[in-house]
Formats: sequence, C-alpha cells, structure tokens
Amino acid sequence: MNLALILQMAADGLHGRAAVGPKHNALSYTQLYEKAQRVSAWLAARGARRADLVGVNSEAVPLLLFGAALAGVPFVPLNYRLADDRLRALAGRTIPAVAVTDTSAVDRLSGIPGVEVVPRAEFLAVAGDESVSATRDWGGDPDDVAVLLFTSGTTGEPKAAVLRHRHLVSYVVSTVEFMGADSDEATLVSVPPYHIAGITALLSSVYAGRRVVQLPAFDAREWVRVARAEQVTHAMVVPTMLGRILDELGRDTLPALRSLSYGGGRMPAPVIERAMELLPHVDFVNAYGLTETSSTIAMLGPDDHRTAWASEDPAVRRRLGSVGRPVPSVELEICDAAGKPLPAGARGEIWVRGPQVAGEYLDRRAVRDHGWFPTKDEGCLDEAGYLFVEGRLDDVIVRGGENMSPGEIEDTLRAHPAVLDAAVVGLPDTEWGERVVAAVVLRAGTGATEEELRLWVRERLRSSRTPEHVTFRTALPYTDTGKLLRRELRAELVHEQETRFA
Repeated sequence: MNLALILQMAADGLHGRAAVGPKHNALSYTQLYEKAQRVSAWLAARGARRADLVGVNSEAVPLLLFGAALAGVPFVPLNYRLADDRLRALAGRTIPAVAVTDTSAVDRLSGIPGVEVVPRAEFLAVAGDESVSATRDWGGDPDDVAVLLFTSGTTGEPKAAVLRHRHLVSYVVSTVEFMGADSDEATLVSVPPYHIAGITALLSSVYAGRRVVQLPAFDAREWVRVARAEQVTHAMVVPTMLGRILDELGRDTLPALRSLSYGGGRMPAPVIERAMELLPHVDFVNAYGLTETSSTIAMLGPDDHRTAWASEDPAVRRRLGSVGRPVPSVELEICDAAGKPLPAGARGEIWVRGPQVAGEYLDRRAVRDHGWFPTKDEGCLDEAGYLFVEGRLDDVIVRGGENMSPGEIEDTLRAHPAVLDAAVVGLPDTEWGERVVAAVVLRAGTGATEEELRLWVRERLRSSRTPEHVTFRTALPYTDTGKLLRRELRAELVHEQETRFA
C-alpha cells in the first residue's frame, strides 16, 4: 500500500465530499484525485526524480504530495524561511527535480542546474486543465521513498530523513479510522508543509474523510478568525502557537472545536491548564514524535488530560506534563549509553521501534539491531508507562560530573508567577566544566529579580541545579514549528558572558 492508494480509497468511498479548501468552495475527494492524476502525468513528462515544494500551505501541497506518490517520485518540501544560500544548497541536493514555488521564491531558486522552477499558479493551472492526460499508474512500491524531509538543522547541517510509503501508511492506518470522520468535520492545518506534522495531518484527514482547511502561515488572529468562519472541529498546533491563540481568544471560546492536538516542543503546564479551563468542551491530545518516526509515537489522550488535571495525587497530576503512552503499534524503551533498557523512573535515551519507524537518512541508516531507533531524546517512563520527555541528549548540562536536564529547571522557573517563558543552557566553566545559566521572559506587568528566581529554583531543586546567572529577555529564539533554538541562545549567552567579563 502506498500514499496514492489512500487518496484513491477516499475518492472511491467519499466521492463528492469536501476534501480541501473553504466550505463553500472546496475540492471534492473525486476532484482532488483527478487533479493529482494530472500532476502525476505532468511530473512523468518532465522526467523529474524529485518533486520539490517551496511555499506556504496551499492547494498545491496535497496535489504535489499525492501527484508525486502516483508518479513514483519523492515529495520534498523545503523550508522557505531559510536564507537564500541555505535554501539553494538544499534544493541542489534534490536534483534532478521539479520545484513548485510561491512567486516570491522563483528568483531564489533560479539558475540551479538540475532544478526546474515552476511557479505555483502555473502548476495549479496544469492540475486544473482537463485537457491534460491523467496518469493511470499506481505509483511506487511500498518500499519506495515517499517523502524526503530535511531536519531543522538547529544543531548542525540539515539531514535528509527518508520516509518510505510503508512507514507513512503504517502510521495513518494504525492511528486513524478509515472514513471515520463526520461530513461536517474540518481540520485546520497551520504548521508549515516542510514539517512532518503538516504532512501527516493531510494524510490522516484524507484517510478519515475530513475536510482540510489551510492557513498559509500562522498568525493567532487569523487562526481564530478562520477557525470560526470555517467551523473547524480539529486542529494541531505547537506550544508557542497555543499560547498566542489563548491570548487572542481572551475569555471567548471556539464552540465548533472538538479536538486540539499539540506537540513539537515542551508544553508549559500553565498554558495547557489555561487552555483546558477556557475550552472545557475540547479534547486535548499531546502527540510526541519525530520526523524519523513518521510523526506520533506516544500520545496523551483527552481522558488522560482530564484525569491528571482533576487529580490531587501528585504522581497522576504530573502526567499532564507527560507525552502519554506509546501508540499501540510502537514499542518504546528508555536505555542507557550502552543501549541497555532502564527501569521505570530512570532517565536515559528514548529508543523506539515499529512499522512506522524509518530511522533512515539519505546517506545512512540509524536503526540498530532488531529494528530499534535511538531518538537522541532524553526521557523516562513512570510506573504506569507514561513517557516524560526531558529534551535532547545534546542539551544535557554536565556540571562537576553531574548530568542535569535543562527541562526540569525550565519547568521550575515557569512555575514562578512572573515567568512567561524560560530556557536553560550550560556555558563553559573552568572549574565545573559547565555552569547553569537561564534566560527568562517575564509576564507583562510583573517583575522579578535575578536573586528571587535563583532562590525560587534553589528551594525546589538541588542547589547544583540553581542557575548561576539569570538574564532577562523580551523573547526567546524559536523555530516557526516551536523548537527552541538552544544552540543559537547558547552562542548569544557565551558572547554576553565574554563581553561581561572582558
């Protein structure tokens, strides 16, 4: 089974049901399939080996995704927010390719040998031209590459993660009921198309029979407006998005919204608690996954949220900060540096295996013996099997031989009533190896001193985890998908430290 079959099954079963677009002018499932067939024939005529996309969310995304699947070539969405030299470098790694681009990106990609640049408007015209012959091919084998996704590169050169048809299909089939959505359901996709969540949101919605509403780029006010106008029932956001949406809503609500999933970064407890209070009718889902695992591998479901929020048992209440338990098709373990499984409560590296786990890059495979993939994320499991993700292993601070997680210190700082956001890093120290430094954003209209925040942490954690220095900022650096740019922040703080003691 491949991605093309997902769309073909939906078209056969749902026919005229709205698939993509606003409720009064949406493409039906039949129309989406017919247009994707034209795109497939168009790609084949150009001899493309890759189908690149450089642009915001639009109708072009599902058409190129499914058209490429039918043509048997990988879909490669590129990060249009990158600087020109980095974007061109990534495009150069996909040749020979056809690159469908927003108007603003045409000149940015022009002149790259092996890359044919096609403006989005021209591409959509081809897809809508009934005189263009439609392919009758079924696309690639389940083992063929369906999607190439370049990792964010926040800690180094982006890697091209390889996702084969069988990986993505396994994720969708094991987590979504075919044609299980009601005819009035609509999902709002606001994460960019070069993020794994953007791709799986499309695939899952098509398999379920849910209409997809796309937001070109995230803006809290526009998100709320579109959610109301389109009577959106489902959505996925990253933690930074949810905080801004709640600020925009104020004390208002979204009556049509039924389910809201979040992931892609650490969710501050005050934000999800505020969301549950403001939107009590909404089912919240915390989804944890990686590009290399075809999206979600663990999930904290709606009942888990409500049980944890209402509980007076600290162990149960704490689960509101977890990412839940592994999805049924996935096995998950916490392992030490040698790959040996650790008991409940012990921190180590999260290892995972299952049919949706790819663990592969263009230049190498990262899967170990017996199919286990080391995620490079640090975490622990409690006695009931709930997973707590502490952060990237590379982020661990080693002070005087003691390993400490930035996430634990950040959560403690965020619990202070004046703290809106916090990030903790380790900076070089001649005596201890690394020193703990925090960057903090205060809530508007509040105040807190450095010593007050240091004392706050010291009273709640061991003294070794107390930041030696707290710096105040108006904002912290994040990617547009909600990941803290810790490497960038660390470099800025090192520079500040050098300047301070120069």
